[in-house]
Amino acid sequence: MIDCEKILAIAERELEGTDLFTVSCKCSPSNEVELLIDSDTHVTIERCAELSRTIEAEFDRDEEDFSLTVASAGIGSELKNIRQYRKLIGQSVEVLLLSGVKVLAKLDEVTDEGITISYEEKQTVEGKKRKVLVEVSRTYSFDQIKYTKEYLDFK
Repeated sequence: MIDCEKILAIAERELEGTDLFTVSCKCSPSNEVELLIDSDTHVTIERCAELSRTIEAEFDRDEEDFSLTVASAGIGSELKNIRQYRKLIGQSVEVLLLSGVKVLAKLDEVTDEGITISYEEKQTVEGKKRKVLVEVSRTYSFDQIKYTKEYLDFK
């Protein structure tokens, strides 16, 4: 079976000094390998193909056959890397907490421990009969979050 650690090492060596970085690598028992990369700016298909050829050159297909897919982490995919979070500061994200609560918010800050998001929430305000929308800022540690995704509003 192909070793994902070896593929990640080759990819990280190849991407060193660029704005590209690895997100994840999955290897199936049938040797289907999927390597996801991302960038602080953008990922081109040419760069994915170039990285794929570099990785394939390191392996002997006569010794072990495999299928390699190098792709960009898509817009709707879950964030897995602190660098992906940092790139989205100031943008809208969808956060699903382990408690089951889903929040659409603006990503304000990212630390090694967690994230700070802000959003509007209806709250009871003294002197008012009805709940009023109030801007709320909350911090969540990564161990409280099931997933975070970039949120695109098509309105």
